Amino acid sequence: MSYSYPIDEVFWSKEEIIDVVSFYSMVEQAYESSVKKEEILLAYTRFKQVVPSKSEEKKLCGEFEKESSYSCYQTVKKARESQDNGRIKMSK
Repeated sequence: MSYSYPIDEVFWSKEEIIDVVSFYSMVEQAYESSVKKEEILLAYTRFKQVVPSKSEEKKLCGEFEKESSYSCYQTVKKARESQDNGRIKMSK
């Protein structure tokens, strides 16, 4: 990994930063191997508690996708649309 996660060290607590980084990490894992549907959805719920604004979410996820080429939106969308409770695997 040769990029940094978009985080707000000024306004977020240490726990909030951990929650946001955990979500980004789950998105990466979905592309690089696979991730449990329930885990990515739980990580997204925690992310949304830290970043409730839709515009801020789009900004942060856009920055993350620009740096990593991994889409938060597509990953969450696939997890939500998945009919089973197994693992999801993203492809580039």
